[in-house]
Amino acid sequence: MKKVKSTTIITLVIIVLILFFVSLGIRTYIKNNQPAPTTQAAARPAAGSGGNAGGTAGPPAQAAAQGQRPAGAGTGDAQGSRPQGGGTAGGQGDQRQAAPTQGGGRIATAVRVTPVENGTIENSVVINGDVLAANQVSIFPTVGGKITETFFQVGDRISQGTVVAMVDPSRPGQVYSESPVVSTISGTILSIPVNRGDTVSTQTPVYVVGDLSTLMVETFVPERFSNAARLGLAAQVTLEALPGETFTAVVDELSPVLDPASRTLRIRLRFTGRMDPRIKAGMFSTVTLVTNVHRDVPVIPRGALINTYGSWVVFTVNEQNIASRREVSLGLENENFIEVVKGLEIGNLVVSAGQIFLSDGDPVRIVE
Repeated sequence: MKKVKSTTIITLVIIVLILFFVSLGIRTYIKNNQPAPTTQAAARPAAGSGGNAGGTAGPPAQAAAQGQRPAGAGTGDAQGSRPQGGGTAGGQGDQRQAAPTQGGGRIATAVRVTPVENGTIENSVVINGDVLAANQVSIFPTVGGKITETFFQVGDRISQGTVVAMVDPSRPGQVYSESPVVSTISGTILSIPVNRGDTVSTQTPVYVVGDLSTLMVETFVPERFSNAARLGLAAQVTLEALPGETFTAVVDELSPVLDPASRTLRIRLRFTGRMDPRIKAGMFSTVTLVTNVHRDVPVIPRGALINTYGSWVVFTVNEQNIASRREVSLGLENENFIEVVKGLEIGNLVVSAGQIFLSDGDPVRIVE
């Protein structure tokens, strides 16, 4: 019985201690989190009375120790007098004023602008080609057999009717006289596809002869541009052997059909003006074929355009430096510029850089 009473007393003591510490902790928490009371500014001294650094009147003895005049003398403390009606303790209160912003509080976006101007814009296609002799033919034998003699080398100039090779048409058990191979045109030997001892037929070219006084460029136009190719169409030609120089040419020959294997249209271009002696047959060329030209039309930089849900949009800037969103219709284009058919006028300032994050009505700041 005594053991039970001792256990009960110990349990009660523990519970009392727990409750005591819990209540103590709650009181401490409330005290620490209770907001501090707002202190009122110290009352200013009456007119003519002295004041200390905190703004309250000190006793006469303290004033005398600090070198102040007695109350009513109308002077400040030793640290300098404060005018009547001065600020609160520690100096005057902060007076902060927000900096004004453009556009009703919106920050102006830095952009570059380009005026809409009249210009000439071309549509063109760039393709590769080869420089060839204008009159270039292959010389074929009149009979089949074995090549016994070749009389000329590449680069030699020959005349029409010149014998260039001999063919022996003999067969086992049959002996025939050799047959000459005669050139059908005058010109320069460009290549010799066969060698001495080769067996040829009447469809085997023995020599390729061309007139190098007139050169042309042969190239093949892709099917999607084939309708734009026409006789007399202007083109620009650049050559790997003559970097940095551009030569003019026009379409002089046009195939009536497309190649069914490559789906291309064969065209030949003639150089205009005086023939440059540095240009040689066999050179690799790059042809820029002008397929369409629009002159005196409004043009803008390609970088000014934004595509939104299939529509082309630009931003213009007015006299108040406010951006306006405009939808435009486009025409011809090249690598740098594009024609504007509808939506802009000559002289409009178009945002050419910094328009990605613009919205209609945003203020802007034009930079160079």
